[in-house]
Amino acid sequence: MIQLRSGAARALIDNNLGAGVAGLEVAGRLILSVGSGRVSGSPFAQGMNLLAPFSNRISRPFTFNGQTHAVSANLSGEPFAIHGDAFQKSWRILTQSSDRVTLALKGNISPFQYDARVTYVLSRDDFHVRLDMTNLAKFTLPYGGGFHPWFHRDAKTKLAFQADCHWPEDERHLPTTNAPIPSPSDWQFDQASSLPPRWINNTFSNWDGLAYIYQSEIDLKVKASGLATAVVYSPGADAPFFCFEPVSHPVDAHNLPGQPGLVPLAPGESLSFTLQLSWQASDRTSANKELLQ
Repeated sequence: MIQLRSGAARALIDNNLGAGVAGLEVAGRLILSVGSGRVSGSPFAQGMNLLAPFSNRISRPFTFNGQTHAVSANLSGEPFAIHGDAFQKSWRILTQSSDRVTLALKGNISPFQYDARVTYVLSRDDFHVRLDMTNLAKFTLPYGGGFHPWFHRDAKTKLAFQADCHWPEDERHLPTTNAPIPSPSDWQFDQASSLPPRWINNTFSNWDGLAYIYQSEIDLKVKASGLATAVVYSPGADAPFFCFEPVSHPVDAHNLPGQPGLVPLAPGESLSFTLQLSWQASDRTSANKELLQ
């Protein structure tokens, strides 16, 4: 386990389990939810997972440049390939200091063969992540990915972000439409809003890369680049967590018309995504005001 420190902030990175964030706190206050309501020892009991070389599910063999590629299921209990393989693998440490670390992975979830690097940088009031991928296969393939942070949820939690439409899901957690549609009223977060009391596991398109999470003690700002899609997941009002996932593409994008959000990489070509989590003590008198400008 790798420990990073900066002032009162501390982060734990598990290089043996997907280079995931096993803990993030400042002055004893938890920034990410770890373990609550999830299976102990699972990658998804971490505070954040890395998603590469794709995000979420691929429902069936996909066609690209006239060739069809099958991706095998990679997680027990899931009938489809999900979230790539980076979150399941051991990563090697390239460089490390007290407040930053860079790790690397040679990933292989057929047909994807790729080199991945992630750099975590911790400061007193923010946490910066950069994820890079390079296509090592001998042919061009559509790549994607992103970040899967888990946040605390209670009766006071509010979420705000801008996105103009969403992809409804079926019982298999796959899109029911070939294009996003307007969101119902309790799935609109243009203003700081409580999460719906019912199940939510939906992808929002044309996200502007900013989100705000208001908690009882700490308010968070989420800022991403290279990622124009967001997934909001929570089982319901009784769940102690929710996910706000900055990702590059909607669920099953490999099998959607136009493969939206995916990036074709020729052999040797690369892409990168970044995520910044910033925090400050809550100010309930300005709950709808932008944080950390």
